[in-house]
Amino acid sequence: MDKIVKSSWQVRVAAVVIFVLGFAAGALALNAYRAWAGRSAATVGSDRDHFAQMLDRLQLSAEQRAQVQQIFGDTRAQLQALRRESEPRFAEIRRQADERLQKVLTPEQWQQFQQMRDEMRRRGHHGRPDDDAVTQPREQR
Repeated sequence: MDKIVKSSWQVRVAAVVIFVLGFAAGALALNAYRAWAGRSAATVGSDRDHFAQMLDRLQLSAEQRAQVQQIFGDTRAQLQALRRESEPRFAEIRRQADERLQKVLTPEQWQQFQQMRDEMRRRGHHGRPDDDAVTQPREQR
């Protein structure tokens, strides 16, 4: 009987370790992606400038410029709508993950986890880029 109890605890510990490692790997991958994409708050202004410069370098006619800006405006609106539509599903997945974590962590660990997560959010490690920075030049905002 002791072997069964010991074995079941080993399986549980292994599952928790795998979950934590997966969570850490996901967080690291997300941070790496954000760094690669260059979408930090500090680069929003420079993204706007780069977009305006890109349009200038293409030497677009007034008609082309208007059409390109319309395309990017439409795209931005579609992406924002998609984000609004998918946010409830993301929130539900996060809620389910929180429920599962609360079952694994002690009350003290859960509180500490929430504090660390809140600190990350305050530092801006959860934000999305300003879609306008990518799809619309500064003078259009």
